[in-house]
Amino acid sequence: MFASMPNPQEAILDTMSRAFEPWVRARIAEGKYLGWIVEEGGRVAGSAGLLIVDWPPHPFHPEASQRAYLLNVYVDPEFRKRGLGHELIKKCVAEAHARGIRVVTLHSSDAGRPVYEKFGFHATSEMMFVEKTS
Repeated sequence: MFASMPNPQEAILDTMSRAFEPWVRARIAEGKYLGWIVEEGGRVAGSAGLLIVDWPPHPFHPEASQRAYLLNVYVDPEFRKRGLGHELIKKCVAEAHARGIRVVTLHSSDAGRPVYEKFGFHATSEMMFVEKTS
């Protein structure tokens, strides 16, 4: 997914991939990460993940203590324009709702934004600080 975005930095992606596997294994074991994979003809066509995040009660969910974060949504270019991305997103949102989670957030690439907007996601006022490494 990240490799298909503009200007991928291979060294960073390699480091991230090595760190991701133990991270995701631990979250799966805790029941905090759920993932779906779509196959066609024995090949992986797409995938999506849903991370269950502890979050303090908020005006959007005044009695709940969790949100869901949609991540790792990707459909191989060969399988796009078939509705697979929509079905993966639908599955993730349905799982969040089944768990009583009303707020699902995500970060989107420019290419993915129209897919999410069609599904009802909208831009927010979120800001981010990332400490620079030397």
